Amino acid sequence: MEQRLRPGTAWYRKTKYPGRRAGFTVVLLAWLISTIACSQGYVSTFDLTATALFSSSGAGGGDILPESETPVAPTPVNTPEPALLATTMAAQDMPPTLIIETPDPTSPHTTPLPPILYYTQAGDTLPAVAIRFGVNQEEITSNETFDVTGFIPAGKLLIIPNRLEATGPADSVMPDSEIVYSPSALGFDIDAFVQGAGGYMAGYREYLADGWNSGARVIQKVAIENSINPRMLLALVEFQAGWVYGQPANLAVTDYPMGFINKDKKGLYKQLSWAVQQLSIGYYGWREGLFTSLTFNNNTQLRLAPTINAGTAAVEFLFSRLYHPDIWNGIMFGNDGFGALYERMYDNPWVRAQTVEPLLPVNLTQPELQLPFLPGRIWSFTGGPHSAWGPDGARAALDFAPSATESGCVKSDDWVAAAATGLVVRSGNGVVVVDLDGDGYEQTGWTLLYLHIRSDGRVPLGAWVEQGSLIGHPSCEGGVATGTHVHFARKYNGEWVLAGGPMPFNLDGWTAKAGAKPYQGSLTKDSLVIEACTCGSFETRILRPKDGN
Repeated sequence: MEQRLRPGTAWYRKTKYPGRRAGFTVVLLAWLISTIACSQGYVSTFDLTATALFSSSGAGGGDILPESETPVAPTPVNTPEPALLATTMAAQDMPPTLIIETPDPTSPHTTPLPPILYYTQAGDTLPAVAIRFGVNQEEITSNETFDVTGFIPAGKLLIIPNRLEATGPADSVMPDSEIVYSPSALGFDIDAFVQGAGGYMAGYREYLADGWNSGARVIQKVAIENSINPRMLLALVEFQAGWVYGQPANLAVTDYPMGFINKDKKGLYKQLSWAVQQLSIGYYGWREGLFTSLTFNNNTQLRLAPTINAGTAAVEFLFSRLYHPDIWNGIMFGNDGFGALYERMYDNPWVRAQTVEPLLPVNLTQPELQLPFLPGRIWSFTGGPHSAWGPDGARAALDFAPSATESGCVKSDDWVAAAATGLVVRSGNGVVVVDLDGDGYEQTGWTLLYLHIRSDGRVPLGAWVEQGSLIGHPSCEGGVATGTHVHFARKYNGEWVLAGGPMPFNLDGWTAKAGAKPYQGSLTKDSLVIEACTCGSFETRILRPKDGN
């Protein structure tokens, strides 16, 4: 019988500098690896279209498409002696060698295995669960009756055929709320933590587009932009480079604290931005059922255990991009692994999670939202569901562009309008964020992100906006774009809500549907369908009527 796993606290240890030994060890081992993995998310061949299994119980512009990143193989600065390597390997307290197989999820068994009894987790959907377990949706049964057209209630028993012959460990190592910038991070003072730790990070400064930033400020910028928990970012920097409690061991660790050696990713901000993209691919890819396996830098694959949570999938994906599978196994599950460091830095994350999860309640509904432009204006639907921030990650955003006689980043007199009433909690660098519950925190409740808002005419920080009031003019500000437009996304409790997912965008009755690839997709209202296209053609036009119909 498959049981829901509850992490223990056996890894808890106290040391003066909790991450220094682990981080230094990992960096030394990283230099001995021939290359850094460059895997991407994997798309299952299973159908993503939901099929009702159980009866209900009642009731012209766009973002630049990213190019693939090619990591540069690291050049050793200080090659360790064999004796030192043996010492560092022992210090990792590695578990047994990880045996990796690539299973065929549809291969028949002569004698069928007993079915798996799986208790659903918050955020589960039937299509994603079927993909993770390698079965078709109609093969999943239950002794209960409930609606499966959206999020499945947590704790529901699903009976699933046992088709996966080999998977990774089923232990969950990180709650969802410790990955996203969730309510669990409210009150966490990044600067006080960094200064109290007294390591290299406390005196670090980096020059960015807005001027000089302290190490704590860089952490905050990456956290708020990507909606990634700042505790996670600090723990990653400590584990990989020892920056929080200690000092960098060499120049490479100073320039590339995440261990991703690429000349275009030098410095803390770019290193962390790369790392959070991997976390986002893992987290939201697992949520959406877009990948089921890890590919390591020795070209071996590991099918992930279908019972893990999205937070665990995120961390496992990130470290699979950096390490050989045997080292990855120690990082994930060893006594001196990442989870152990995380608990030493912040106490038990699962205790915090109990007070804030589930992040997406099963009865969650989207508030009434309007199209993000003024009535009587014709805009183009230029981007279907795609990444909310950065080149990869949660496909939570849609793009709309105003009518124009010229293409490209031209000045527009059109206005972006508030899709809902709320408090402006961020305004600057092309971004406006509106908090719909008005408590002033992006980490709680519904928030709306408007990106590429021109600086002149932009609504100021602290303003209260009514639905339909002016946000600012669309532009290319705040990021690289092919043309003037607005990039629009939703969050709830810090988690990006997928634009075409189980709770799709509904804007004045237009419902979003994801396409096969990012930026593809459609908006549907009654019998009308608009396909997204960056071309801004006649077929992409969408009108917001003056009467609201």
